[in-house]
Amino acid sequence: MQNNFTRKPLVLITGAAGNIGGSLINFLSDDYTVVGLDLDCSSAQADCIEFDISDADSVAGAFETLREKHGGRIAAVIHLAAFFDFTGEENPLYEKVNVQGTRNLMRALQNFQVERFIYSGTMLVHAAKRPGERINEDTPLDPRWPYPQSKAKTEEIIREERGEIPITLFHLAGLYDGRTAVPTLSHQIARIYERDLKGRLFAGNRSAGQAMIHKDDMLDAFRRAVDRRKDLPEAGVILAGEPEGVAYQALQNQIGGLIHGEEEWATISVPKPMAKVGAWVEEKAEPAVPDAIDQGEKPFIRPFMVDMAEDHYSLDISRADDWLGWRPAHDIRDEMPGIIQALKEDPVRWYKDNDITPPDWLQAVEEETDKPEDALEDYYAQYHADHRQFRWAHMFNAALGLWLITSPAVMEYGAAAMVWSDMLSGAALLILGLLSVSWRMAPARWAAAAVGFWLLAAPLVFWTPSAAIYVNGTLAGSLAIGFAVLTRPTPGVSRAAGAAGPDIPPGWEFSPSSWFQRLPIILLALVGFFISRHMAAYQLGHIDGIWDPFFAGAAGNAKNGSEEITTSAVSEAWPVSDAGLGALTYMLEILIGVIGSSNRWRTMPWLVMLFGFMIVPLGVVSITFIIIQPIIIGTWCTVCLIAAAAMLIQIPYSLDELVATTQFLIRRKKIGRPLLRIFFVGDTDDGKGRASDNFVRNPIAMIGDMVTGGVSLHWSLALSAAVGVWLMFTRLTLGAENGMANADHLIGSLVVTTTVIATAETARPVRFLNIIYGAALFATPFMYGVGGEQMAASLICGVGLIALSIPRGRIRSSYGGLNKYLV
Repeated sequence: MQNNFTRKPLVLITGAAGNIGGSLINFLSDDYTVVGLDLDCSSAQADCIEFDISDADSVAGAFETLREKHGGRIAAVIHLAAFFDFTGEENPLYEKVNVQGTRNLMRALQNFQVERFIYSGTMLVHAAKRPGERINEDTPLDPRWPYPQSKAKTEEIIREERGEIPITLFHLAGLYDGRTAVPTLSHQIARIYERDLKGRLFAGNRSAGQAMIHKDDMLDAFRRAVDRRKDLPEAGVILAGEPEGVAYQALQNQIGGLIHGEEEWATISVPKPMAKVGAWVEEKAEPAVPDAIDQGEKPFIRPFMVDMAEDHYSLDISRADDWLGWRPAHDIRDEMPGIIQALKEDPVRWYKDNDITPPDWLQAVEEETDKPEDALEDYYAQYHADHRQFRWAHMFNAALGLWLITSPAVMEYGAAAMVWSDMLSGAALLILGLLSVSWRMAPARWAAAAVGFWLLAAPLVFWTPSAAIYVNGTLAGSLAIGFAVLTRPTPGVSRAAGAAGPDIPPGWEFSPSSWFQRLPIILLALVGFFISRHMAAYQLGHIDGIWDPFFAGAAGNAKNGSEEITTSAVSEAWPVSDAGLGALTYMLEILIGVIGSSNRWRTMPWLVMLFGFMIVPLGVVSITFIIIQPIIIGTWCTVCLIAAAAMLIQIPYSLDELVATTQFLIRRKKIGRPLLRIFFVGDTDDGKGRASDNFVRNPIAMIGDMVTGGVSLHWSLALSAAVGVWLMFTRLTLGAENGMANADHLIGSLVVTTTVIATAETARPVRFLNIIYGAALFATPFMYGVGGEQMAASLICGVGLIALSIPRGRIRSSYGGLNKYLV
């Protein structure tokens, strides 16, 4: 028995729980009884029956329920339910939901008296036209990717299965409303908002465009079709949308003007083959990252879209006017200001409403302020102000390029290779310097820095015989790097890292990247640089000797210790001057030490890691080489010892920044951030601590900050270092010889190295290595059969090292979660 027959005509809507379905229910409910069908009715705004459209039995059961509640007469069925994605890839759900699901629906409706079946289709089933032409309902079908292909196939099913049911097939334009838009348009807006490079590129005719339809106009078209259901032809297609397909460039200009105030948004035409390759590479390089709070999903632009970039859809809507009396009341050009205003007022919500993952920098800014748009504008304003302030640096690099081009005319090079190297490098620096004057050409700054690196290396590669050319290359290369990347704004930093985030790492009490932390390293690197240049000049033949007041060379050799070591077989085994390579490394340390601000531990992780690699592993190798000099070569090198001391002291001062950066990367990885991207462009982080590099203070206080920042010398470490120094000189103090002298020297050097590193509070557990060295001292007297005095000294030193390794000393600062491991 039918227990509830309604008086108002019944309208059945599939996909009723969706956004459009809900709006349509509200639009029709005053004059019609509206019933919905959906897979999940929990969010439906009307009487709704749950069903699985792809399951024929489920569909049949739903219609049995419908008949029991509302009888067998239906004024109109509006079929919205469909599967859709924008990947351009085949998906079994197209066949299962769109095609077979519609077949199930049409067959179930045969048992009802249906006055009109209305289908929500797409204009994309038609063959595209060229700008200046329009499509109409008779335009041949030519759907070009899986979604419209499934819609066209679905329409065939409707015609095959309709029986006596009258049908109206709407071919709708791209949908939008006051804050959302069809994906092609919403992503276009997002690209311009983010100043994404892809927002400047287009592979097609920029005069081409696609017609749009406002949601209110679409609802009105559906309502008119329902109202006139008995007057419409038995079967027919209606194109519905705004007649004009607004040109891509026109939208670019309007969006760019509304967001950034640029009346003409510069859009560069890209050849289709190049664009397809770029889209393919980006797609393969961006694997999906489930639950990641970033742009880890596949990029929106896919290779298949490039082929359709020139498709133009302007509409002839005369049939909609004739049959329905319908014309759109909205125009996308008039509605765009409202869409952009919604984006500016709440960017994150706008992104989510448009089903676009908000960029990481936008989420970072939102976490710090309730006005992310203002914060972002402040960031851009500061970025552009910094760039304007330092344009002179890039002009200076261009001038430096002219200097290099003309240098062969005023200097004696002595080698054709160096002439070509400097002239070509100068030409490159001239071009890159001029390009860098534009803030949009930040990559050119890194390219200019690469030229600077080559200028530093070229005199070593070509073994230049001219001291002037070596000096010229060193100065020009250093200046090129400095002007290119040491000036603000720091290139290569993501907006998330630049616009938001702390200077002080979470759980820390100071910034390990502050100037007071970096200055000791830079000053020590300067010492190493000058010493290495002095030795390199000797190796390259620019000077006749090396200063060394303490150590002589081998018997019968006029060379002193420093000269003998720099011309040893070990040094000469290198293809370039090893001292020159050391000078180059020290110069890079100085330059890298200057780059960035107090938050570079999170804004430039790759740079911090490179800085640490140059100091710690390379420093340990360099120190090890110097340690074994008297063992292998038989003499010392005074300037080498000074350089080694400078390098060794650098290590504890660099470790805290390495630790902070490592902790940062681990934190971001744990919350699902893309590690590789963050490593190269940085990210925001928790906390709001700001570093204070206050140089307007008492010089003694500033020196105290520099010397003690993250480093402390406990009495046990000081005594351990003294034991190490004693062991290094047992040749002089105890008259040790041969194997025992070498063993004492090696162990003592390792003790000094380990102890100095352990003065870094973040590396305090390293002191336990001295226990191993102390134990070794128990064995060496017996291995080499020394006398009582040397044996006693060795055993006492061994016991002392082990005992001195036990006290940790006070850790004065907090280092996040690391403190519990600093035993």
